[in-house]
Amino acid sequence: MTPEDAIAALRAQADPARAAEMAAYHKQTREVLGLSNALTGEMAEGWRKALDQPALVALAQGLWASDIFEARIVAGKLFLQARMRPDDAAAWACLAGFVPEFDSWAIADAVAQSGQKRMVQVPARLDEVEGWVTSDHMWTRRAALVFTLPFTKSRHPNPTEAAARTRILGWCATLAPDRDWFIQKAIAWWLRDLSKRDPATVAAWLAAHGETLKPFARKEAAKYLPA
Repeated sequence: MTPEDAIAALRAQADPARAAEMAAYHKQTREVLGLSNALTGEMAEGWRKALDQPALVALAQGLWASDIFEARIVAGKLFLQARMRPDDAAAWACLAGFVPEFDSWAIADAVAQSGQKRMVQVPARLDEVEGWVTSDHMWTRRAALVFTLPFTKSRHPNPTEAAARTRILGWCATLAPDRDWFIQKAIAWWLRDLSKRDPATVAAWLAAHGETLKPFARKEAAKYLPA
């Protein structure tokens, strides 16, 4: 499967009326084909199952370079396997290489879906992701939190997960004064998800740093905490 073949397959499913609506909703100036999220997921899954890691990397890079909205979405979804063998170094390098070019939440979140799997496979990548927290690029700062959402999931975290939580809560504190809506939303998202398994830690974080957040983010972060 070449990138050109994949783009042709995407174009064959184009819906011009839906494309116009999507371009307006997502505020896109790049080409939009009008493909549903379900369809891009199905197409990515088929290619993911058929290709090995080097071929997936080449396909992802070609799709990304096309700058078509749905092609970039699919590129982000090509590495959703729970584990890649013998390792996932090439897949991770590909995904991390996309981050500085993020300019849309939909594209960023599609890439983050795969990025989260790759973070779980190699938690030591937190060392690299920590550098994103102080980036001049808002979407890179946001990615530091969205890529690391899996570390909120365990009700009984192992030592690696517990250390990651402590570290990322520190990133949340660093980013809390950032007034950008997307950053505030990402902090709230991370804290809200963690509160479902560890409400005491989130309550303590909000007691220490909550006043630094915008009111909407503080409210969202506390959504599942006991009254």
